[in-house]
Amino acid sequence: MKIDALKVFKDKGEKITCLTAYDASFSKLFDECGIEVILVGDSLGNVIQGAENTLGVSMNDMIYHTQAAAVGINSALLIADMPYQSYTNAQQALMNAQLLIKAGAKMVKFEGGAAHQACFEILQANNIPVCGHLGLQPQSVLEMGGYKVQGKDKDSAQQILEDALLLESLGVLIIVLECVPSDLAKKITHALTIPTIGIGAGLSCDGQILVSYDMLGINTNQTPRFVKNFLTDSNSIKGAVNGFIDAVKGQKFPTDKHSY
Repeated sequence: MKIDALKVFKDKGEKITCLTAYDASFSKLFDECGIEVILVGDSLGNVIQGAENTLGVSMNDMIYHTQAAAVGINSALLIADMPYQSYTNAQQALMNAQLLIKAGAKMVKFEGGAAHQACFEILQANNIPVCGHLGLQPQSVLEMGGYKVQGKDKDSAQQILEDALLLESLGVLIIVLECVPSDLAKKITHALTIPTIGIGAGLSCDGQILVSYDMLGINTNQTPRFVKNFLTDSNSIKGAVNGFIDAVKGQKFPTDKHSY
């Protein structure tokens, strides 16, 4: 899928489907099912490496898994995460983003807002497409005091909104909203001309993403509230993926039970 198609989905009101993949086999299956966006997430630290958080994921890890996932894709847009401490300054961000693009990603994603303005600007200047990530930021989980819903009070909600508007002005093309109240996600989605992709952010986002291992019920860690195991309603992984696509496109997922 071409990057320009993201905004077309938003303008048409058609939901965007996203799943994580870390290897060629899963990316090929998801691509063949019609998933529009595949993310090589630093969530591999949790589901592949078995860590409690994503902080130990390295650039070498991300390059390896991006290369593997890229092999399986013909149509989907492949986004790769910039791991923890890989964008502490603008030059470092540019170098590492270029490595992920070389590995096969069509876009890179990293967390945070105004604090990383220089990083967003240098990638924009070098024509590297960027996906933002606001709300709960797993790479800042220690500073945030754990995996907690963000934007519950007026000031923090306003800050997330302002960061989203700033990212759009800096050329960011799509923003992941993680673990924010549904009403805040709706407000942000309506305020932006670029798409939002929700995970624990309610039904009003322009698309939905889940960690594939969570969606298939094979994550050994505690299951977050926003996760639904789609394999329970199917007898195959392909059926589960198709079920996820149908639920997102039909606006049947997430429900209030999966939202904050």
